[in-house]
Amino acid sequence: MTAMTKIERQEPSTTAAEREMLDGWLDYHRATLAAKCEGLTDEQLRRPVLAPSELTLLGLTRHMAEVERWWFQQVTLDLDLPDLYCTEEDQDGDFHVTEEHTYEEAEAARQEAIARAREIAASRSLDELSVRRSRRTDEPYSLRWVYTHMIEEYARHNGHADLLREHVDGSTGD
Repeated sequence: MTAMTKIERQEPSTTAAEREMLDGWLDYHRATLAAKCEGLTDEQLRRPVLAPSELTLLGLTRHMAEVERWWFQQVTLDLDLPDLYCTEEDQDGDFHVTEEHTYEEAEAARQEAIARAREIAASRSLDELSVRRSRRTDEPYSLRWVYTHMIEEYARHNGHADLLREHVDGSTGD
């Protein structure tokens, strides 16, 4: 097995203030997903390798583009945006990839969503509350909650990406 990664990930500060800490950890996990995909072909990125699961690295990338848009644009700003990949007929469309889907397109969509998320977050207090409310608790979401959830979402899916990458080409790494 070979170690992987050329993508530079900035280690989050161990002493930063809250906002810098949240930004640091979220950016670290964003870069981790890209590192897990780095150097693979579209065919490898589309390949489900852990049967019976259909999960792929390309599907994870598409999913995280949707998630970035959902939490920072749709929940935080209350924008009504169409999904990138999901439809009424295929609510998990982000995970359902075909030969026509490319990493270049998915990563560009994710990077665009990340850039917009950074812009939105930079001008808001961590205490600012969303208009949209939780379906479970009927409470609004603070921007702090959105950050924390995004870190958790990436961390969970980066664990999946770790396993997928190892099964695709044997590469391991953190």
